[in-house]
Amino acid sequence: MNFSDSDFFLRKIFFALIFFFLLASDYVRASGSLDTIIIDKGFDQPIRIAITPFSSEAPEGLRESLDQISDVVAFDLARSGQFSPMSEADMLTKPSHLKDVFIRDWRLLGVDYLLIGQNQIGASGSVQLLFQLINIASGEVELEDKYMYEISQSRDVAHKVSDEIYEEVTGIKGAFSTKIAYVLVKDAGSKNAVYSVEIADSDGERSKTIFQSSEPVLSVNWSPDARSVAYVSFETGRPLIVLQEVDSSKRQFLTNFDGINGSPIYSPDGRSMAMVLSKDGNPEIYIMNLETRRLRRITRNSAIDTEPSWAPDGSSILFTSDRGGQPQIYQIDLETNFLERLTFVGNYNARARLLPDGDNLVFVHRRSGTFHIAWQDLSRGQINVLTETDLDESPSIAPNGTMFIYATQNFGRGILGVVSIDGNVAYRLPSSLGDVREPAWSPFIVSPIK
Repeated sequence: MNFSDSDFFLRKIFFALIFFFLLASDYVRASGSLDTIIIDKGFDQPIRIAITPFSSEAPEGLRESLDQISDVVAFDLARSGQFSPMSEADMLTKPSHLKDVFIRDWRLLGVDYLLIGQNQIGASGSVQLLFQLINIASGEVELEDKYMYEISQSRDVAHKVSDEIYEEVTGIKGAFSTKIAYVLVKDAGSKNAVYSVEIADSDGERSKTIFQSSEPVLSVNWSPDARSVAYVSFETGRPLIVLQEVDSSKRQFLTNFDGINGSPIYSPDGRSMAMVLSKDGNPEIYIMNLETRRLRRITRNSAIDTEPSWAPDGSSILFTSDRGGQPQIYQIDLETNFLERLTFVGNYNARARLLPDGDNLVFVHRRSGTFHIAWQDLSRGQINVLTETDLDESPSIAPNGTMFIYATQNFGRGILGVVSIDGNVAYRLPSSLGDVREPAWSPFIVSPIK
């Protein structure tokens, strides 16, 4: 970097609010789905679990969809870093019913848990999955549940099973059934570039395009009910904040002011939206009531104020500002207007996100000229760098507060990375075609599967 901190910050704001983050990129297949996850780091002593193939009586044409359920569950638990699924090749037997389980065999294999399941096809074509999680140490069934679903919902069922197992064993609500959103750019840097908003499962699978344009799109953010996303679109030649329903093509323009319309982010209750507007001459933080469309100006400073995010309880807003001469993170109380600076270590801290507990902060931190994602306990102020990659950007926290997803680069190619809040678990979502920017992790999603 050959320019000053001040110049750099202005350059960052320019690209973040007007064009796009050049540093936050990833590549995906032509289908839009991300490639196979590569697990880089996990716990030294993960929970050992054996997941046998779930039995099914489905016709040959349907069996493939059902057979993938146990594989998806194993993959989900493996990418959490806290579980180590046993290879099928190492199993002495592959039972799918309790009567066929011999606890002693699994103890000899050093297994902590065994998951078995059975799929049964109903007369209407629907499927019932019954599964049991067996604690090998006690020899008892620790968890048992069943779901009714359609064949097309096989992956959804698998993620729900993963959520249940994760919560049963760790005590933390699972987030495998959530979604991620990101901006995909094909032919980036060319006159034929195409920008799209993509929605995918948390593992990168089943990506679908909900909006596409020949002009830049950026700053995707989820509504609290995960039914809509907000983003900035340049489809008219100027930045507009757009709201769009995920499951339909219904869109509406929220702002169309002169200058910057950027960084939209829903309030925790979904009734308001924080954003950056420069309609009054300088980039400032505003809040819009989504019902009345009434605006409230939050910051008033000659500096650049940008990248707002909400405290989990909605009582305050965090934002990035260079009012102290360098980009740092501030928090403003929405009732009292009390302003507090949160970061002091380093000369560049930005794009802050609070964990669900409201006591811990994840943000972009520059150290020795390199951008990383860092974590800070607000009560102590100590910064811990969590990522080992370079040019890291756009952290977004999983709704259970255990992981975050971010954009980075690896050997000159963009990828999405996922790291646990304690830094002990890390995996990558590599890809092959296209450029992905600013990933956003959804809130918990209410599943139609019972």
